[in-house]
Amino acid sequence: MRIGNEGHSPRTAPAGAAQSSAGSQLSSGLKSRHVTMISIAGVIGAGLFVGSANAIALAGPAVLLAYLTAGLLVVLVMRMLGEMAAATPDSGSFSVYAERSIGRWAGFSIGWLYWWFWVLVIPLEAIAAGIILNSWVPGVPPWVWALAITVGLTVTNLVSVGNYGEFEFWFALLKVAAIIGFIGLGLLAVLGLLPGGGASGVERLTSEGGFFPNGVGAVPAAMLTTMFTFMGTEIVTIAAAESKNPAKEIRKATNSVIWRIGIFYIASIFIVVSLVPWNSSRLGEVGSFQAALEAMGVPYAKGIIDVVILVAVASCLNSALYTASRMMFSLAKRGDAPESLGTVNGQGVPVRAVLLSTAVGFIATIFNYIAPDQVFSTLLASSGAIALLVYLVIAVSQLRMRGKLVASGMPMPVRMWAFPYLTWAVVIFIPVVLIYMAVASDLKLELYSTAVIAAVVVTVGLIVGRRSARRDALLGSTANSRSGLV
Repeated sequence: MRIGNEGHSPRTAPAGAAQSSAGSQLSSGLKSRHVTMISIAGVIGAGLFVGSANAIALAGPAVLLAYLTAGLLVVLVMRMLGEMAAATPDSGSFSVYAERSIGRWAGFSIGWLYWWFWVLVIPLEAIAAGIILNSWVPGVPPWVWALAITVGLTVTNLVSVGNYGEFEFWFALLKVAAIIGFIGLGLLAVLGLLPGGGASGVERLTSEGGFFPNGVGAVPAAMLTTMFTFMGTEIVTIAAAESKNPAKEIRKATNSVIWRIGIFYIASIFIVVSLVPWNSSRLGEVGSFQAALEAMGVPYAKGIIDVVILVAVASCLNSALYTASRMMFSLAKRGDAPESLGTVNGQGVPVRAVLLSTAVGFIATIFNYIAPDQVFSTLLASSGAIALLVYLVIAVSQLRMRGKLVASGMPMPVRMWAFPYLTWAVVIFIPVVLIYMAVASDLKLELYSTAVIAAVVVTVGLIVGRRSARRDALLGSTANSRSGLV
């Protein structure tokens, strides 16, 4: 049984294709150290440094349980995705696996929704970078900075995938160094060993209204806020397809996701809630990490955090440009986007896919500056629940692909734990979370906005799938009749 391109050989690029040839295949320009750092720091975005304050305000110290639950979900989803990606690496990642296991409409829909998510990340991160740089150089408007950093990173992505990898390597290294430094200082502070005094101990875990100050019901609400900060963990399965040994890199990334989430999220948030009262106004004013550094008595806390956030923002913007273009390239190669977007230049870079993704990001940025706030906010809301839809599709795809992979005798460097029980647990859990968003959370706008755009995309996907099936059937009938005449 052939799994690689089953039923779609004319449309789907060979699994793990990494050689640049005839303007149709991506390069293999990502080095092992690039993929390693992308996998290690892929989960560290600006949301961790700033957005975590919102989750802490919702659940108090119990936010640790929210991060643990969301982190466990991501670990399981990455394990399932790793199983499929290590066996059949592809730059389209879960979109391709959804097509092979569920149907063309599923691959079409989740691919376009995922592209939309990352296209909207481009203006979001560019605007954040512009605000930070404007605070340093007030004479230059934020929109100029936003334009400059987006153009700069677009150019690096256009030159070669190696440039993306090199920039992301150093961005990731700086983020990792910042997190480890923060955790190291934080542990010294918690133990009362930090020179100069400052907050110490773990009394704040229970002193301000207990561990559940807002009740146990606040934990699911906080979990929804934290869950979206993990989006990006899956990028490594896309990037690995442009390395020399995709299966090896995916296996390494999948096996390390537990300690990455444990260290970068759980440990750092533990430091914050141990040192800063969960109801402190500073959390909302300056963000969780700056508030923690101030509690430790670290000088120039704002300047330090601004630099770290700028690096995180640039990293996320860099990855957004890369990821959106590769998903668009994959869609084009499968006939689900204009064919011209499935071509590459001499360096194996899908130039048109990069430029289109950047252009849409630029348009969204312009909306933010010249249109009412509601326009940009509505655009962002439309991507609010896409992460959950991606996770659900990954789980269903793995549930259906496992049997095919085993029957084919294909090597499986990564296997999902306790299959199919944990896979089914994820498949059931995510709809429960979506129902909770619909009836008991403050994220109704995000859910309904995502539901509307998802309904439109799925409808188009079903139409495209049916037309493709009819065309294939017609071609098959024509071929059979011709062979009969012969």
